[in-house]
Amino acid sequence: MALTPEDIARISHLARLELEPAESERMLTQINDFFGIVEAMRAVDTAGIEPLAHPVAAFQEVALRLRDDAVSEPDDRAANQRNAPAVERGLFLVPKVIE
Repeated sequence: MALTPEDIARISHLARLELEPAESERMLTQINDFFGIVEAMRAVDTAGIEPLAHPVAAFQEVALRLRDDAVSEPDDRAANQRNAPAVERGLFLVPKVIE
């Protein structure tokens, strides 16, 4: 799939972009080069190849670095709600805005 200069003009109009002729030509070249890469990737036979969850998993074991789920801050609800205009049973009260 290749774009034409008219396609670039239409896209720039829809995006409300004003492109100079040199910019328009550069965009045409870049976008068509991108489409060329996509076509080259589509040409590769991937039948029977399982998708990877992570690209590094193709050549090494991937270990997720997750920290322990531990409390790091004290429960300071009362101090946090001290300057609230309205609180009830530990919850902030806000005015109704939707009928």
